[in-house]
Amino acid sequence: MDSEKTKGVVVPLIEPRLERGGEALDRLAGDDPQNIGEAPSGPNVVDSFWLDELADALASTGWIECDLSFRLPAGLLGELKREVEILDKTEAMARAGIGRGSDLLKDRSVRRDKIVWMDGFSAPQAELFRFFDQVRDGLNRRLFLGLKRYEAHYSTYQSGDFYKRHVDSFQGRASRMISLVLYLNDDWGLEDGGELRIFDAKDHEAPVGLLRPETGRAAFFLSETVPHEVLPARRTRYSIACWFRQDEVPLPL
Repeated sequence: MDSEKTKGVVVPLIEPRLERGGEALDRLAGDDPQNIGEAPSGPNVVDSFWLDELADALASTGWIECDLSFRLPAGLLGELKREVEILDKTEAMARAGIGRGSDLLKDRSVRRDKIVWMDGFSAPQAELFRFFDQVRDGLNRRLFLGLKRYEAHYSTYQSGDFYKRHVDSFQGRASRMISLVLYLNDDWGLEDGGELRIFDAKDHEAPVGLLRPETGRAAFFLSETVPHEVLPARRTRYSIACWFRQDEVPLPL
């Protein structure tokens, strides 16, 4: 870790294990969302072959990079971007923190993005939540994770914003299992920064992936065992973060 503050963010890991057909992972902990959406039923936008690939990658390396442009309904990514742009311009987004409940810290030396929780009520969010439901069901059939729900929020990184190395679960009472980050940025160049850097689940000093935040690009990874960081952005950067969880309802603070 670079500093004492970063040590407080990353949870020490113990031999991550996820096996197809095996028992579920240990329960994880994370931030409590302000809103949790339920998606209506709709047509499938994922196929079994892709879900097999996703499950195999999570079981073997703990993460996978993919392009969701061709797996989401046409035009949905643009609609989601327009929605987050409006939320950002109307100052509906709040500064994100670290932890949850009374332990929530807004330490700008560790994290500087702004977020707003998604509730699934708008048409674009409802479409996206259909995709989340299909992913959840597919992973449950293949990895026996017992995922019962998900939570998601928009994120905005302004020029200079970053998020230091961390994992998406905290020692506590909740249960994040699988993380998904989806990007909404057109014409993103190398000079724009803001990449997602993925680290090895066993060797936290070893980078294993660097994902440019271009529209449709996404990363799935194990919430507890895969450290990651967002490098400083040099222009406004939009994304969606989603966590698939084992618990049925948010636990009391």
